[in-house]
Amino acid sequence: MHMVIYALVEASTRDDAVATGKAVFDRLVGADPHAGAVFDYYVCFDEENTTVAGKARWGDLPAAAPVGSDNGQNLLNRGWEATKEEFERNLERVKEAIDDLSDEEIMRDEDLARHAFYQVGAYDGPSVFLYDQHATGIRHREQLDRLLESSEDLWVVPADVHF
Repeated sequence: MHMVIYALVEASTRDDAVATGKAVFDRLVGADPHAGAVFDYYVCFDEENTTVAGKARWGDLPAAAPVGSDNGQNLLNRGWEATKEEFERNLERVKEAIDDLSDEEIMRDEDLARHAFYQVGAYDGPSVFLYDQHATGIRHREQLDRLLESSEDLWVVPADVHF
């Protein structure tokens, strides 16, 4: 499956932002020897040679945008709303499992209950859409706000990832 994720990175130029974003995405696909793979591969939106990912799948997103720009705010909001919606969807599945299933049924992963528990607690992967420049998933609003307040040179870099 494919999804668009977003890296929030400090940079002084668009090219620097894209390069730093790609370093984040490299870590998330395990290209960095000290990082485990969370996704299979990624394609950034400055790449033109693909017919199945990036622009070919999602349309013409900017390769990078300053957080304070209209494009940056749009990308940031897309990433945050997707993270929030996925958390709420999985949390609802957890609540239903607790209400409707026995302990043994949950232990057997009936209705993928344990998977929902895992997704609610995930620090990265398909239920997290925003990452900082250290490839750490941004999981709650206060964490995002702290990051936004920490720098005036933040950029948003989107990537199409496969998992």
